[in-house]
Amino acid sequence: MHFDHSYAKNLTALVTPMTVSPLSEPQLQLYNQPLAEQLELDPSFSEQSHLFTQLFSSQGALNQHAVAQKYGGHQFGGWNPELGDGRGLLLAEVVTHAGQRWDLHLKGAGKTPYSRFGDGRAVLRSTIREYLASEALHHLGIPTSRALCLVSSSEPVYREKQETGAMLIRACQSHLRFGHFEYFYHSKQLDKLDALFEYALQYHFSACREHANPHQEMLRQVVLSTADMIAKWQSFGFCHGVMNSDNMSIHGITFDFGPYAFLDNFDSQYICNHSDHGGRYAYDQQPGVALWNLNALAHSFTPYLSIDEIKHVLAEYEPRLLDQYASLMRLKLGLHQPQEDDLELVNGWLSMLEQDKRDFSQSFRLLCNQAISENQFVDHFIDRQRAKDWFVQYRSRLAIETLSAESRQLQMQQVNPKYILRNYLAQIAIDRAEEGDFSECEQLLKVLANPFDEQNNFQSYAATPPSWGQDMEISCSS
Repeated sequence: MHFDHSYAKNLTALVTPMTVSPLSEPQLQLYNQPLAEQLELDPSFSEQSHLFTQLFSSQGALNQHAVAQKYGGHQFGGWNPELGDGRGLLLAEVVTHAGQRWDLHLKGAGKTPYSRFGDGRAVLRSTIREYLASEALHHLGIPTSRALCLVSSSEPVYREKQETGAMLIRACQSHLRFGHFEYFYHSKQLDKLDALFEYALQYHFSACREHANPHQEMLRQVVLSTADMIAKWQSFGFCHGVMNSDNMSIHGITFDFGPYAFLDNFDSQYICNHSDHGGRYAYDQQPGVALWNLNALAHSFTPYLSIDEIKHVLAEYEPRLLDQYASLMRLKLGLHQPQEDDLELVNGWLSMLEQDKRDFSQSFRLLCNQAISENQFVDHFIDRQRAKDWFVQYRSRLAIETLSAESRQLQMQQVNPKYILRNYLAQIAIDRAEEGDFSECEQLLKVLANPFDEQNNFQSYAATPPSWGQDMEISCSS
């Protein structure tokens, strides 16, 4: 195991050295052993005493080089230069034997120069939600940051009500956001912008250096990876909720979880963040907002690229998104021989789900049952005639396929999850954890680690939400 601190050492002008502020009566509650092994962390890190020594001691490996990062961001469309790591610290970078680089970042670390009027803490509720969501998305195959461990405490933290403080260590390729580049561009600190680009090209986009225009190729990689991520969000029914540009990663990974939600009943205009009064980040707006954010990021490339060069790269976003989305949706319907009318079939399916308010994930899973009769299928819907017409069209389309029904069923089951992280499931786990019982968190994580399997002993986790768990209002507050 090797810890590096390349960001803190190479970009001293862009960070503020800090130390972690310990919580009252901390307890290590969740530890991601498979991720720790992937990061090649010393097994002793899973021991509370050793982890806390490294995290809270002034000489600890996870504390003595910790830094808070400065950035800005477009929040609900408005530019805000007064952002940064207000409750988080970049602890270290793990470098594996294969040369893979992983940031370790602590959320809830205490006040920093960028906390503004905040206390620098995270609450147990939000740390559990991020832990669950990042692992759920990872096992669905959606690019995301990962959760390494969660620490609870007895320390009171005040939000809409009194809660308790908690900490989360997360890992990802880096914590470079769109907002990092935006800030140094808009503040006209071009020397610092140069240093940031040089760092990114050296440590995270080294292959771009081999191209005639490294900055243009880097922008292209960010554009394409973002398009791929959004295509997966849409095909799995995931709503992020706060797609501010400071919450967008240059690696095309899902980042900074807040009032997220997976779709229950399909609603193309679903808004998961009750603070999003205008619906800027509604489910059907996510593809357009991602492009808007990419345009905002692209301004920081103007010292290195012409406007035409930037436009040429940004123009690649939409066809990439549509191509990836179409491919995913075909797979979800078991269509392997692309036909011109496939998207019409997909859109008819989604329109039918929305009209009859059918559950998004359960309805796709229903299609995996190749033995389902027409009557059984029609019974799932309210508009029976429309359902019958679509089913006949779908069966006719499947006749073109060369895969056997059995092979197609197996394939469809691997892209249509039976288990997703519904908000009510997360809330049950949170309620029990706030009483000191983390067993439901652990159980839910086990179920979500195998979202495509039947898991007959855990059928209740695949159920539709009870009445109290429908249309839950989740805020940004953490």
